This record gives sequence, structure tokens and C-alpha cells, in this order.
Amino acid sequence: MSGDGFTISDDKTRLDLDIIHGFLHRAYWSNGVSRKRVARAIEHSLCSGAYEAASGRQVGFARVITDRTVIAHLLDVFVLEPNRGHGLGKRLVAAALAHPEL
Repeated sequence: MSGDGFTISDDKTRLDLDIIHGFLHRAYWSNGVSRKRVARAIEHSLCSGAYEAASGRQVGFARVITDRTVIAHLLDVFVLEPNRGHGLGKRLVAAALAHPEL
């Protein structure tokens, strides 16, 4: 899914753990979380990233905890401050809700 100079992807190989951990480590809901814990959470969740189309740099993230049958819990949705105001948060949520495994 792309447009407005940004792309949304659920390809985990594109995720930038430095950016994700950097944000979550300072977020009020996960303040101080370790890099190891963030990596493990990503490994066991459905994740999407928002990326600048030109550079490929990750600017947003969303994670879904799910049993892929009945339960899906959306969390850790963020867009880096310089990239807010483009509807990326809404697009990340829409991509998560539309994921074929949910």
C-alpha cells in the first residue's frame, strides 16, 4: 500500500529495530523496554511498518498480537514526529485490520 510518498508494508525483514526500540524505549506505555524484549515481541506478532518511499527509511510501526483465529489486539502504533500529519497512523491501522491472517 503506497501513496503520498510513503509505503506501508508487513514485510518484517524491512523493520528497523533501532527505530522501533528507540521510540518504544521512550514511550509512556513501554518506557525503558529492552531491545531484546522488543525484538521478541516483533518475532511473535504481525507487524507493519510505514516507510518513506524515496529513501526506504522507516517512519512508523504497528503491531498486532493474535491467535490468527479469534483474537487480535492492536498495539505499539506510532509515527515518528517529523512524519506526522500525513495520515500514516490511520494507514497503519487500516493495513493491520485488512491483514489476510486476521
